[in-house]
Amino acid sequence: MDAIAALMGGFAVALTPTNLALALAGCLIGTAIGVLPGIGPMNAIALLLPFCFALKLPPESALILLAAVYYGSGYGGRITAILLNMPGEPSAAITTLDGHPLAKQGRAAAALMVTGIGSFVGATLSVVMMTFLAVPLARVAVGFSPADYVALIVFALSLLGAVAPGNAVKAWAAGCFGILLALVGVDSGTGIERLTMGSMEMLGGIDFTVLAIGLFAIGEVLLLLETRMRVAAAALGHGERLTLAELARCIPAMMRATGIGFAIGVLPGAGASVAAALSYSTERHIAERGEHRFGKGDMRGVASPETADNAAQIGNLVPMLSLGIPGSGTTAVLLGALLMYSITPGPLLFAQRPEVAWGLIASMYIGNVMLLVLNIPLVGLFTRLLAVPAWVLYPGVIALSLAGVWAVANSPFDLMLAVGFGVLGYALRKLDVPLVPIILGFVLGRLLEDNFRRAMALSDGDVAALFASIPSLLLWACTAAALAWPMLRRLRA
Repeated sequence: MDAIAALMGGFAVALTPTNLALALAGCLIGTAIGVLPGIGPMNAIALLLPFCFALKLPPESALILLAAVYYGSGYGGRITAILLNMPGEPSAAITTLDGHPLAKQGRAAAALMVTGIGSFVGATLSVVMMTFLAVPLARVAVGFSPADYVALIVFALSLLGAVAPGNAVKAWAAGCFGILLALVGVDSGTGIERLTMGSMEMLGGIDFTVLAIGLFAIGEVLLLLETRMRVAAAALGHGERLTLAELARCIPAMMRATGIGFAIGVLPGAGASVAAALSYSTERHIAERGEHRFGKGDMRGVASPETADNAAQIGNLVPMLSLGIPGSGTTAVLLGALLMYSITPGPLLFAQRPEVAWGLIASMYIGNVMLLVLNIPLVGLFTRLLAVPAWVLYPGVIALSLAGVWAVANSPFDLMLAVGFGVLGYALRKLDVPLVPIILGFVLGRLLEDNFRRAMALSDGDVAALFASIPSLLLWACTAAALAWPMLRRLRA
């Protein structure tokens, strides 16, 4: 009852005309940021911070605007992933597995509708859980040691064989290649150059945007140019709409994805990409008992990662508000915004500055409704992108992709590297090697290295520390089961 009373006070803050306008503006900016590759919500929030001070916004209003940009980007990121097979964020890479095949079948509108509903369900239910469970869950999350994180990340990597369609060995090999790419650059612990091949430009490592845009966007265009595989405007018009039966099949997947996404999001540093991968692999495993088209265009394969993605984004805010520990890079920027306003996040935030904490939580209820109302009517407009003639669409995708790469570091070398990854992505597609495990291996590889280094430092190099806690033992057991499952499935067949 105390939480409900405090939430009502938060709605009194969030429902003021100024804060409503800021929430709407943040939702629009976030959706646009999600569509555009290379920018990302973290950069957008960092750019908006000076404007918040220039406009002399109070802290609760500034946080409402910045948070709306953050979770609004989760809605926009699915658009290019489904329509153009071009994920702008690591978590959106999972959506391409079934989203883009659905677009090729003329069902882009239905896929976008499912992701919009799934995003709303995941985010809204996560805000409800955040309202009542923020402080208790944050206390559990802070108890996770670096060794536990190592086990969690290895478990997520072991699921690559289940996430990607086709040969599990190829998927694991692709994941290992992604980890190898993550090691390029200067070792943060020793300062030693790794895999740079003597190139000065490689000292800073490979940026995610360069890798993702090269493998997916440029590689996809090269493949389309070779096969002349186009989604005709006529196919868009005659594609089946989303049916109530399909939506009903997706609801259980959305519920499970919400739980997985929120739980993973509460763990600082785990990220939405882990949540999306775990959610997708869970649904695929459940679907194996019945008829499914995972990897070829199954609505549940679109609903589950998108729901988990948005649920994890809300979950990332829990440790930031309750403990002052950012759950992701973007929430670290939000934490910096609070500190710039001389507000210290933590357990006392809810008591000392309730208008900030509860105003933000209440605004997320409103913002998710705004995003649903904005995105569902625009589904038809988004799908018209596929009706653009190929001679306009393909060069436009390349131009947008290279502009996104250039926006990251203004580096000609990165442009050439992106083109090189595009050629590599095209070759790997011809060899039936899945690309999504490369992206996940790249993202999780850096987290794995950082947490492994911390675990070894805390245990004086004792590897047994990785198996010393009950959570880590459970996760290692799950990893062994995930690695053995493809072999057992083949033996059974």
